[in-house]
Amino acid sequence: MTASDNSAPARLRLFAAGALVALAFAFAGHAGAETAKLVPAPAQDPAETGTETLVVSGGCFWGVQGVFQHVKGVESAVSGYAGGAANTAQYETVSSGRTGHAESVEITYDPRVVSTGQLLRVFFSVAHDPTQQGGQGPDTGTQYRSAIFTTSESQMALAKSYIAQLDGSGAFSRPIATEVKPLKGFYPAEGYHQNYLTLHPGNPYIAYNDLPKVESLKRLFPSLYSDKPKLVGDAKNPS
Repeated sequence: MTASDNSAPARLRLFAAGALVALAFAFAGHAGAETAKLVPAPAQDPAETGTETLVVSGGCFWGVQGVFQHVKGVESAVSGYAGGAANTAQYETVSSGRTGHAESVEITYDPRVVSTGQLLRVFFSVAHDPTQQGGQGPDTGTQYRSAIFTTSESQMALAKSYIAQLDGSGAFSRPIATEVKPLKGFYPAEGYHQNYLTLHPGNPYIAYNDLPKVESLKRLFPSLYSDKPKLVGDAKNPS
């Protein structure tokens, strides 16, 4: 993933190169960088009341945010950084892979509409490939690792038991690599990273890697899918 607020010539070169790659994959018959896989629901999914928050990491936050912005019951999905210190929570610094941060998405939701277990099922099924280590899709580095940062003991217990359940059932051909840790701090990303999937659907990276995730959400979880994304701030859908 490359940020898009730097020099215009650099952006144009990256866009042109990405377009060629996207076309090459399209002609080769590839639908997307990662394949969605509907996994079983959690065996246990405790009922909750009141607004809850969960932070997940699964590669570039553009696609993860885009997926959860289309989930019913999600009140906000904010791209940001988790796992490191506050003074290193900037894109260029995090991109070094040496801060401990992972590109993350803070999900605020109404558990009466969508439960924590349902969100985790979406996370493991369509938001990313939880068996990949050291990155996700075309992005490599610890900042793109798979992780769940929990905000309560019940979330921690659910995440760990669900991973054990999926590993035990052979839901994936490889062990799940997702780390589970308590959230120590979440730091929103720069404004140009917010709503990136919705605002830049023509970006080749988005078209190849991330739009298929939203389509998989719609196909595999029709009862949870919302056609209108819950955007951050005052950004609007492009006309």
